[in-house]
Amino acid sequence: MKTSSKATKYNNNPTAYVSTSPIHGRGLFARDNIKEGDYIGTYEGKPTNADGMHVLWLLDEELDQWDGIDGSNEMRFLNHSGNPNADFWDADLYALRNIIKDEEITFDYKWEESE
Repeated sequence: MKTSSKATKYNNNPTAYVSTSPIHGRGLFARDNIKEGDYIGTYEGKPTNADGMHVLWLLDEELDQWDGIDGSNEMRFLNHSGNPNADFWDADLYALRNIIKDEEITFDYKWEESE
């Protein structure tokens, strides 16, 4: 049985895989148990100034500007949760708590500015 190039493209992360999500479309799931604080992966893609479905916005505090990354790897399939189990530190994703094998990995899309 041949594997499609699309399936192979998003199957390179040793920690996570892409599959059908009960939240929305496709999502990112844990291959094995992931411990709190563990590195999951890096959001990769081309820089962009245009918003889009798979764009991750990161605040560059030195330049006081938002920089977008148009996702090109499996991280682009992360779905939102108000109670996420992972979060980004720059473009790197880490577990906020223990995540069990085959659990969907989520993060909170909202940005809350401190006052």
